[in-house]
Amino acid sequence: MGDEGIVKRLKIIVKEHGGQLALAGAIGVDQGFISKVINKKQEVSYYLIRKLCFQLKYSPEWLILGTGEKKINKPETAKLITEIQMMRTELDILHARVRAFEMEIKEIKENNAGGQKKAG
Repeated sequence: MGDEGIVKRLKIIVKEHGGQLALAGAIGVDQGFISKVINKKQEVSYYLIRKLCFQLKYSPEWLILGTGEKKINKPETAKLITEIQMMRTELDILHARVRAFEMEIKEIKENNAGGQKKAG
């Protein structure tokens, strides 16, 4: 997910709500959490996206992709957010599998290199 674009749009939302503290109060999170996300000390979380979409009716499409209407009030929002969360979970699983394969390949290479030294 392109966090850069989401952070840019989060800054717009902060401004619309009168600052980080007001936005934090509106969605029930700590102001420090919003500050960390904006200052790129913490990744944009689906928890934050979900709160902005469900509680403040921002469009997930606008927030995540930067396209479409900024605000919506449609029943599909909940379904879309659920689908995004499922896709994120699948992506996390794929990343974990890739890391496992990379570790396995490294181990095989190390074993092969050690075997060649003994044979040489």
